[in-house]
Amino acid sequence: MTSDTRPVRSTRFFVVCIGVGLLAGLMSGLFGVGGGTVIVPLLVLLLGFDQRLAAGTSLAAIVPTASVGVISYAVHGSVAWIPALILAAGAVIGAQIGTWLLPKLSQTALRWSFVAFLAVVIVSLYFVIPSRDAELVLTWITGPLLGVLGVITGILAGLLGVGGGIIVVPALMLLFGTSDLVAKGTSLLMMIPAAISGTVGNVRRSNVDLRAAACVGLAACTTTALGAFVATLVDPFIGNVLFSLFLVFIAMQMAIKAVKGRHQR
Repeated sequence: MTSDTRPVRSTRFFVVCIGVGLLAGLMSGLFGVGGGTVIVPLLVLLLGFDQRLAAGTSLAAIVPTASVGVISYAVHGSVAWIPALILAAGAVIGAQIGTWLLPKLSQTALRWSFVAFLAVVIVSLYFVIPSRDAELVLTWITGPLLGVLGVITGILAGLLGVGGGIIVVPALMLLFGTSDLVAKGTSLLMMIPAAISGTVGNVRRSNVDLRAAACVGLAACTTTALGAFVATLVDPFIGNVLFSLFLVFIAMQMAIKAVKGRHQR
């Protein structure tokens, strides 16, 4: 997007960016997600950002946010480093596939399918409560499966613009039996390489408001550690309940987009 679509730099602009960052950082640390599901709609709603510019700005802000989150979870030993890199490699490949498939598939059908997927995950979170002591052990079976999960995550990210954490965190808990804390810390680490790569591309295409990204990202860094700390204090079942409510919010966003997309046809 060209610069003439960008909002005027005012006191309100920076106050909103800081507020968005504080909320996104808290959600990122608490749930192990990048925060884009909070940043993008609020930048569009409150500051009138174009959707693409908001997405690019959000991705840039996620880099420092996720980095602080990883450090916060690593302090508690809740990051699986090698699995996160496998997931990241798969996600990079998957994102290319997703962007290639994007013009070939119905966005409305994809969005409704993703809503159905989230509904299954939300229900499952009330029945599968991983132990806090459960680790993500890398074996000749889990290694390739993590690669596949990364590819699937990347494809969905490319098709729907959703962050990897929404998919990876529940998948690691429900399919791999990983503790909620390890799932969140690993998810945040997985996001960083893809976010850096995407940001470089977005900067070249002028799809990033660097001032807004810096403001949101720095503000988010101040609350990400708090969110991660709260996650360690919350009972695993309560953590699943909170995460399920967050996924309900995401599913509602996706459903609204699906309805709007169908009406636009």
